[in-house]
Amino acid sequence: MIKRLVWMGFGAVMGVTGWSYTNRRVKAAVDRYAPAEVRDRLAERARGVANGVKVAVDEGRTAMAAKEAELRRR
Repeated sequence: MIKRLVWMGFGAVMGVTGWSYTNRRVKAAVDRYAPAEVRDRLAERARGVANGVKVAVDEGRTAMAAKEAELRRR
């Protein structure tokens, strides 16, 4: 049991280390190769997608609540 916990902890540490290293490398590459205008446009598009998902989730919840209310009335 102890061996499993040790290896699980080792795997978690390696995963976090790899993610952190990759994250720093990608950010450095984007800063080095992408002009500021491209970065700004990509960030704006990402915010637009996030807002679209938020609106879709809100509409889905509203429709779900309306359908549930209708079913409860019956």
